[in-house]
Amino acid sequence: MLAFNDGSYSSRATIGADGGFRFIFVSAVNFEIPVRTESFRTRIADFVEREILPLEADKASYDGHGNIALPLLETLRGKAKAAGLWCLQLKPETGGVGLSKVDMAVCYEAMNRSIFGPVVFNSAAPDDGNMMMLERLGTPEQKQRWLKPIVEAKVRSAFAMTEPHPGGGSDPSMIMTRAERRGDRYVVKGRKWFITGAQEASHFILIARTSDDPRHGLSALLFHKDQPGWRILRRIGIMGPEEHGGHCELEFDGLEVPVEDVLAGEGSGLMVTQVRLGPARLTHCMRWLGLAKRCIEIARTYAAERSGFGQLLADRESIQLMLGDLAMRIEIGRLLVMKAAWELDRGGFARKEVSMAKIQVANVLHDAADVAIQINGARGYSKDTVLEWIYRYARQARLVDGADEVHKMVLNRFLNEEGAGFWRWHVEAGRQDETGRGGNR
Repeated sequence: MLAFNDGSYSSRATIGADGGFRFIFVSAVNFEIPVRTESFRTRIADFVEREILPLEADKASYDGHGNIALPLLETLRGKAKAAGLWCLQLKPETGGVGLSKVDMAVCYEAMNRSIFGPVVFNSAAPDDGNMMMLERLGTPEQKQRWLKPIVEAKVRSAFAMTEPHPGGGSDPSMIMTRAERRGDRYVVKGRKWFITGAQEASHFILIARTSDDPRHGLSALLFHKDQPGWRILRRIGIMGPEEHGGHCELEFDGLEVPVEDVLAGEGSGLMVTQVRLGPARLTHCMRWLGLAKRCIEIARTYAAERSGFGQLLADRESIQLMLGDLAMRIEIGRLLVMKAAWELDRGGFARKEVSMAKIQVANVLHDAADVAIQINGARGYSKDTVLEWIYRYARQARLVDGADEVHKMVLNRFLNEEGAGFWRWHVEAGRQDETGRGGNR
């Protein structure tokens, strides 16, 4: 009998009665990550520890909205580029290194050990999702004009989809902003709000209605901030710290967009949102896991040094139960994220998997911040640590890119459609068991 192992599958070959070889493949679930991915993770972790974490304690590091000050950010971005840690999520020909979604899950988690981390590596929302979308769907000309400047950090970008009531939010079919075709251009009228990063953005991707077709009525239009016919009505104040450019309400009153600046063609807006939002929701989860782990790190450090009534906090059963429960729930989130990333890497949309990860990770981030503050007491509620920053930030996690309830409805829809198949195992095409058969049974 012959045997070999290819890293993911072990197999053996036997000689049958007819003298021919018969291969039997035994699939193995492999939770190892590639050496290359681990190398990036350790380099990111070292960069965060050495270059970024020390800045969080200095008030001068922050802008007026609770994020890293832009001059400091530019310095750190230069260092990240020099270290070969820039735009890792993009293909080499675009300016990245071509990490898979599974690889990204490992690296993004490491980046967000610091509240400033992802933006330093050009892996923060909304630029992160916009770049991956433009890389996948843009024409060569569109990539040169609209994508390359974002990759090079010459401009920031925004994705304009959400609208005030009665317009579209989690349901794109409700979008009311209209783009009317007039000759070789579209004329846009409507309103958007809670558009992340709009005040600092130069490049915008706008989802607007170009017809009343239920499936092909939306289109994605690219425009520059200097084009006339639109304006920022206000920067909406929020509970938590903000991304650069805040969350803004926009009004369109005659913006003209040439036909060559329509992404993926007229009527493809719904597809564009699917291509962007699935991976973007998942990359949020990747980053949030890093923040949740940071909360546990701060809590454990304090519990190990703080005594009360003759006993360290870390030795109290109540504290151990809190931390043990969170450690388990964070690991559940990591597994859900990895499964969704795997599904995206194999070419699926991973709608079900992303929804499960989004619900789990958003909630565990909020709870990790809450428990860490409770363990730290008044210190956690103060600005002596970043816990209060994370707590304010974390509350939005259950709302952005679809509220918890929306994703639970999505999961119930899949359950109704698939029944017991909701929990099916994926079987590799072409693999056979010892009976010579394959597939789900």
